[in-house]
Amino acid sequence: MTKIYNDPPSFVLKNLQLLEADLDSKIPPKKLDRNLLIATWNIRAFGNLTRKWRSDEEDSPKRDLHSILCIAAIIKRFDVIAIQEVRANIRALRDTLKILGDNWSLILTDVTREDKGNGERMAYLFDTRRVNLSGLACELVVPQEWLKQDISSNALQTQFARTPYAVSFKSCDKTFILVTLHILYGKNSSERIPELKAIAKWLADWAGDTNAYHQNMITLGDFNINARGDLLDKTFLEEGLYVPQQLQHPSATRSIFDQTKYYDQIAWFRDNKETPNLSMEFQNAGSYNFLPIALQNRDLSKLTLSYMISDHYPLWAEFKVC
Repeated sequence: MTKIYNDPPSFVLKNLQLLEADLDSKIPPKKLDRNLLIATWNIRAFGNLTRKWRSDEEDSPKRDLHSILCIAAIIKRFDVIAIQEVRANIRALRDTLKILGDNWSLILTDVTREDKGNGERMAYLFDTRRVNLSGLACELVVPQEWLKQDISSNALQTQFARTPYAVSFKSCDKTFILVTLHILYGKNSSERIPELKAIAKWLADWAGDTNAYHQNMITLGDFNINARGDLLDKTFLEEGLYVPQQLQHPSATRSIFDQTKYYDQIAWFRDNKETPNLSMEFQNAGSYNFLPIALQNRDLSKLTLSYMISDHYPLWAEFKVC
């Protein structure tokens, strides 16, 4: 970890030691030229921060230097991570990148200006010792003819509230495209269906094109799917997207407030023989529950901790690449 904050107090150092040990026991180690660790994390309102080791009740934002060190400690366990809810103010993101060190880089979108976009960006952070950009970066735009479909068919009538962001990377000799998204939550589940169907159809068309930039396509992010097996889940997966069983298990929790929620996903396509349309071999997957460790010596409520770390747990998948 690059030192950008001088002399962290003892309570921070002790907590980071516990966090590092917990991460060692729960996240697979990086193995040079052998594996690839891809992750996604909705980091709640990831914008500004208060440059104090311990924020006070009157401080806004609540996120402080201790919080950023914990976030960076988690992120560095992965090779590339998609982050949702990055705000216009990227002070916390810049500090995180400095803590990660010179071997880390990022690529991100501009701010979504419309109200439904909530002033958010999509971002990827990646370890350049293990992953590099391979040429493609684009936002997904819905074809005009899709917007003219009958409303009764649950078709999307406008562009995505927060445009999905696709970027290609390379690790060893494997090139892959990650598509990150943050589906509109809306007032009820029915408001999410058009976006879920549209993104699934878009990805299916792209993945099925033999002349596409590359076939190793993985979608990841906050799908805002409420429960395992609910209508949103079925709607999204009906185009052939596959979520590994490890991420369908109840132990792979997404929300710090409700273990039944199924918001975040990592998924890819399989053919009609259920063979993954990936040249990378899937190994394992899971989520990381930071709740018992991160900031645990601060005696914080879950709500306060959600604004300092996040209300979502990071989700990860491991692949064999060489």
